[in-house]
Amino acid sequence: MIAREARLFICAVQFLTRLPTPQLRGFQPEWIQQSARYYPLTGQIVGILSAVVLYGAAQIWSPWVAALLAVGSGVVLTGGFHEDGLADTADGLGGGQTRARRLEIMKDSRLGSYGALALGLTLALRVAALAMLVAVSPWIAVVALVASHGLGRAAAVAAMTVMPYGGDPGMAKEGRPDRASLMSLTVGVLIALWPLAFLPPLAGAAGLGLGLIAGMAPAWSAWRLIGGRTGDVLGAVEQAFELGFLLAVAGVLSS
Repeated sequence: MIAREARLFICAVQFLTRLPTPQLRGFQPEWIQQSARYYPLTGQIVGILSAVVLYGAAQIWSPWVAALLAVGSGVVLTGGFHEDGLADTADGLGGGQTRARRLEIMKDSRLGSYGALALGLTLALRVAALAMLVAVSPWIAVVALVASHGLGRAAAVAAMTVMPYGGDPGMAKEGRPDRASLMSLTVGVLIALWPLAFLPPLAGAAGLGLGLIAGMAPAWSAWRLIGGRTGDVLGAVEQAFELGFLLAVAGVLSS
């Protein structure tokens, strides 16, 4: 069992990031979906590495420069995986008039106006919220950044658990497009929650609340317009949760 769980964790890291990992022998596509329980842990690893950049940069440059470098580090570590999903979702749901056309646009690798606007605004707001937190306390900013990455991935796992697959099963980014199990969701959420212990309770609660509301927006839109989730929609959910969480925490602690 330990070997199986280690294999699934490595699979999650390989799927969601560009970090070097041991080679997986006998890889099976369904491992990607089964590894969903470790998506939040993978997100926390990305968050910790980005937080190191954030804290170090904050000792040298302004909060804005530190925040920009930290957000940029996260993008580099994941290869823009979730950001790409956000942009594709915005293009598809915003630009298509039918379900088939929306899915066709989401599969297109070209960036449209809806995607560019969503991506640019989301990145700018994440940098701004993080800069506000650095100005309050670099340590609080570090904790909020790690928490947002882990909880954002947990929100994506929740969408995998609740939502049916709405795209072409043969194009699913997460392998077999089955719903994630309740066990995977439970484990993922428990992993994602621990950084909240280091945040003020009100800030953590506000972050969870606004993060959930923000994450539900693309999920609900996708369910209504294409009948469920796709890998791109999961990326949009993750990004929306991260943004909502950071905005709420920054708003509470800066007031």
